[in-house]
Amino acid sequence: MNDLAEALQQSQDLAFEIPDPENEDISDIDFLSQLDVAWQVCDKFDLQTDIWRGRILRAVRDREKIGGDGRGTGFLKWLKEREITKSQAYNLIQLANSADTLLEDGRLKESAIKNFSKRAFMETAKAAPEVQVMVSEAAEKGDRITRREVKQLSDEWMAMSSDLLPEPVKQKAAENSLPPRYLAPLVKEMEKLPEVHQRNIKEDIAENPDVDTLKQATSEARSLAKYLKSAAQVQALNVEEVDIETALVEAQRLGCLSVAADLVNQASQLEQTIAKLYMTWKRVGNLSDRLYVDTGASTPKLRALLTCLEPLGGEMMELQLGSVGERIIRLQIQEIN
Repeated sequence: MNDLAEALQQSQDLAFEIPDPENEDISDIDFLSQLDVAWQVCDKFDLQTDIWRGRILRAVRDREKIGGDGRGTGFLKWLKEREITKSQAYNLIQLANSADTLLEDGRLKESAIKNFSKRAFMETAKAAPEVQVMVSEAAEKGDRITRREVKQLSDEWMAMSSDLLPEPVKQKAAENSLPPRYLAPLVKEMEKLPEVHQRNIKEDIAENPDVDTLKQATSEARSLAKYLKSAAQVQALNVEEVDIETALVEAQRLGCLSVAADLVNQASQLEQTIAKLYMTWKRVGNLSDRLYVDTGASTPKLRALLTCLEPLGGEMMELQLGSVGERIIRLQIQEIN
């Protein structure tokens, strides 16, 4: 108890004067400004508290590994007593690990953590080492670090360091004539593509290094990635040896890449829907058979319900779309072994 009292005495109290929402003497700008200051302080305490919670949880977990039953029972009991889920615990441990890594590597000083918002700190922990250094330097100068600043620095670093961007584009990015926010999404989409398609996009943006070309290239790269991912999942394309790469090049040449990508994606979804329909159809049939055994003259209403639904478990199913008689869809399912 003495240790707890001492720790509480050393901690700072959170005490704010929240402006009265009904006070018309304070302007909206001042009102929101005061709330923003209070929010930032809460954010700071929230981050630092969660880092220490993560360290505590990590210590409990590691202790359990040494002297526990090998199944983590003691750790799970500790979490249950404090109403913490396992996923929450490991998120906090990950946060603590990230903080300790940044501190141990010398990329960040303990005193600078207070200048981060919680989300900004998490983004920094996931960023490239070079970005971490830049963010940490800004935090140590006393700058307030939000997620937006971290994202901006990450985008700038990606624009200048990625091998997927040609030199003319990098040069314009360095001159601030091409905003990094247009380059980062393009790089992320290009990373999903085979080298041959990366090369074609690089040639296009090198020839016309402007914002419109970047937007078009990003859209094209996204369609390419979607096309390739969907094509790998479509069983109909496995019936014959379809040259996906050549089909892709032809679609690009005709300017209908997005249409081809959407077609393959829809085909993939249709196959998945058919598989789900089959499993549901089997389930309806099995349930109908089980219910039929339990029904009889004493259950006329239940038998009527079964009679109405039973055709949905048969080989021919019928569904009416729209108003009465507007359109009827018939589906036939045949199992072939």
